[in-house]
Amino acid sequence: MARKPVAAVVKIQIPAGQASPAPPVGTALGPHGVAIMDFCRDYNARTEDKRGQIVPVEITVFEDRSFTFITKTPPTSFLIRQAAGLEKAAAEPGRESAGAITDDQVEQIALVKMPDLNANDLAAAKAQIEGTARSMGVQVD
Repeated sequence: MARKPVAAVVKIQIPAGQASPAPPVGTALGPHGVAIMDFCRDYNARTEDKRGQIVPVEITVFEDRSFTFITKTPPTSFLIRQAAGLEKAAAEPGRESAGAITDDQVEQIALVKMPDLNANDLAAAKAQIEGTARSMGVQVD
């Protein structure tokens, strides 16, 4: 079977189970002629168990206006804020601290993010998570 020619690859972040034709979904997919309601229905069904999280999605749009999509893990900053119980990160990281997370929480976040990180092992993944936390003004204890 021959491969279909790809027209576009669209990446957006949508709350799990809450995709609707309104922006950002409609404005991202509309120019490519994709059936937006079909995408919303499929996305909501696939992410229903992750409600309350932001789930990035990579949509491959083919020239015949069909599509496939891959869901990714939630953004690291979202997981850090969730673990620390924060609404938002520090306004001036390095000068002020927004909160703190434990080493066990860093390890849990690293395990969740491992499929999407370019780390060879858990220690490297933890180092990436700690760096993101530091840049957000979140202390790692």
